[in-house]
Amino acid sequence: MSFHITAKKSLLAIGISTSLFLTGCASSSSAEQPNQVSNISPEVILSAEVGSEKISLKQAMAHPDWISRKAESAYFLADSSSIIYRQKQAGNELRDTFIQNINSTEAKKIAVADLHTVGAKNSVYSNNKQLQAYTFQGNVFVKNIAENKITQITRSTAKAFKPQFLNDGNLVYRTGSTIVYVDLNTGLSRDLVSLKLADKPKGIQAPSTYIAKEQHKLIDYIALQHKNKLDRQAQQKQLKEKNQTINSSVFYLGANKSIDEMVLSPSGDSLIVVIKDKSSWRSDTDIMPHYVTDDATIKPVKVRRRIADAKSSGSQFIYIDLTTNEQQTLKLDTLPGFDEDVLASVKEQNYKREGKKYTSKKAPRDINLVMDWSSSQPLIKYNSDGSQVALMLEAWDNKDRWLATVDVKNNKLVSQHRLHDDAWIAYSFNEFGWLNNSDTLYYLSEETGYSQLYKKSLNGKAVALTSGMYEVSSLTLSDNNEIYYKANVEHPGLYEIYKVDLQTKKSVQITNLDGMTDYNLSPDGKKLLLTHSKISRPEELYVKDLADINVPAKQLTHTVSEQFLATKLTIPKIIAVPSSHTEQPIYAKVYYPADYKEGETGKNRKAVIFNHGAGYLQNSHMGWSVYFREFMFHSLLADEGYIVMDMDYRASKGYGRDWRTAIYRQMGTPETQDLVDGVKWLSDNANVDTDAVGTYGGSYGGFMTFMALFTAPDLFQSGAALRPVSDWAHYNTGYTANILNTPDVDPIAYERSSPIYFAEGLTKPLLINAPMVDDNVFFQDSVRLVQRLIELEKTDFETAIFPVEPHGFKQPSSWLDEYRRIYKLFKETL
Repeated sequence: MSFHITAKKSLLAIGISTSLFLTGCASSSSAEQPNQVSNISPEVILSAEVGSEKISLKQAMAHPDWISRKAESAYFLADSSSIIYRQKQAGNELRDTFIQNINSTEAKKIAVADLHTVGAKNSVYSNNKQLQAYTFQGNVFVKNIAENKITQITRSTAKAFKPQFLNDGNLVYRTGSTIVYVDLNTGLSRDLVSLKLADKPKGIQAPSTYIAKEQHKLIDYIALQHKNKLDRQAQQKQLKEKNQTINSSVFYLGANKSIDEMVLSPSGDSLIVVIKDKSSWRSDTDIMPHYVTDDATIKPVKVRRRIADAKSSGSQFIYIDLTTNEQQTLKLDTLPGFDEDVLASVKEQNYKREGKKYTSKKAPRDINLVMDWSSSQPLIKYNSDGSQVALMLEAWDNKDRWLATVDVKNNKLVSQHRLHDDAWIAYSFNEFGWLNNSDTLYYLSEETGYSQLYKKSLNGKAVALTSGMYEVSSLTLSDNNEIYYKANVEHPGLYEIYKVDLQTKKSVQITNLDGMTDYNLSPDGKKLLLTHSKISRPEELYVKDLADINVPAKQLTHTVSEQFLATKLTIPKIIAVPSSHTEQPIYAKVYYPADYKEGETGKNRKAVIFNHGAGYLQNSHMGWSVYFREFMFHSLLADEGYIVMDMDYRASKGYGRDWRTAIYRQMGTPETQDLVDGVKWLSDNANVDTDAVGTYGGSYGGFMTFMALFTAPDLFQSGAALRPVSDWAHYNTGYTANILNTPDVDPIAYERSSPIYFAEGLTKPLLINAPMVDDNVFFQDSVRLVQRLIELEKTDFETAIFPVEPHGFKQPSSWLDEYRRIYKLFKETL
């Protein structure tokens, strides 16, 4: 099955009004959706207790220990009776590990000597759920859950990882590129399969040249030595074939290769290996000098490659039959569209600009394995009995994704689902798996314009299990063949947990906490461990008993400090700004001063618009933000009379495919259009003087500040760009190639999207804050733009450098210095 998404055709045909976010829209599927709230206003007033102590800029930029030392990396104990989590120590960066019974409000610190006894977040379980396996400090442990007995399987300097129970009840684990099999009854371990990144040894060869052949004829000693070698080689081969105590499962994958992933079937009889040509992600020529070092020297640190240096690359997918010791490279030419020239129109446009004509030709595309960024797990999955295996593949050009199964007999891949996007396939929403004891797949797809859940038997048609204008993610299959998921059904900024019955296709809402909620299903399948936050409260842990979903979740941790609770903060409203360019509104947070009166007139308010980073990130949601310092800074500004807006401009996460891909080949254009709508809304609805509005943001938000000041010079009176991108050709490949293709193919996209090409438009005060050891957005981005501004004889800009800071600042003193400069800029220019 194939599904194509085009950039031109809107999938939001029914639209979203500015007074209602529609959910559960009509669909061709018969999937029954969760009970949906039909009266959610886009202007959501978020209630929260606020303290009385005024926030200072220094306090807002202090180390976040003063706010909360939240529970981290939480998971259930194997018997589901307790939870385990880590917590930062006060005053340093070390973590302690705690255990807390789900019926208790008290947690107990686990002694260092006992840290190996509590399992791990990525533990695995035997089919009968009696055994748990995990690694601790590179060693493998197995726990008998009922007996609470732990057996250490390895104690070695060779790091073991990825333990896996097989269907025979025994265990395997990886060390390097070797899979070790452990008989849990006898304790005997053996190499099940060992992969070598080398060419297969040719063995003893017969003489090939004339003089070598004559040497063997004329010199008996040479002939005898050669015969002895052949005899030993034959004997060793027979020994490996006939003696079961010797490992013979060694496979050679070729020299100058690297293993991208290897996954063993649960039956232990086959293996999928993904290999690539060996290469480094670091550049041989680019360095990042560290000027402040422990020995007072300048250290030249190598950094990642730029997308301008990127070369298309693909993978080989190898199927190894461990019962016959045969290996075969799977053919990719059976995937629909494997040789399509998907960038033909883009190439034609770029050729035309150069006065050339482009002729489209079919050619095999480079194809690779998709990685699940949410779990960092490879997307290769065997079904329960190991008889079927599926892989999630993607084209290097980012325009196609295939969910494919393996036809071993015919040495090929069979496409079960193709998703094509004229813009790019999202790096999220790629989760899939097999239903229990079944040949039916379940997976996520954006084919309707929103990430939704589907199931498909190998020879059948796909069936939608959810539908609507919301995004489904974080799938977990239960033993009862129900799938739990996270979704923003009621409002784009409100995430709750649901489960869907695979037979009735009926979804049920499990949580109703109003905010941002994530979850883990307990090993016994009877409880959810929830991580929940609100706009003014950092994450806390909750437990939800699934026996009665009407019983509220119980809060387990209380980590927010009394000092933070006593701090006076302005809680923003989430509003919907009407868009001049789309049917969807632009969701945004607005911070109002305490003395603001609805309906006031005079156009005498000043305002600041904050631009969040990453592009594909959601910040106008109802949970605690990664921008918590900015939350407090905006509260401080509101306390001084500013109105502050924080927009989820087009490109942001949480609003569907069309919102995400609006920036394809034109980064900075839709976002600036949205900022124009934001300023208009502030003028029309919040009494703001349009000649007293500034903007700022970091990373992608810094890029947006550049684009707004350079391409719409009358929109803002000033702007601050923090760790900003000035030229996308210098950024990384994984992010940029999705949106702008590559510079060698699509220079038009880079030139229309990179601020350095528009620097002549600067007419208002600009502050550039640049960390010098930033290995994400290079310091050079700011340096090159500054030189460009100098050559353009621009005078109204300043640059502040931060010698020891990476992309995300670490030192409170640097945070404080940066935001003092931003505060001063707005004070002087607005």
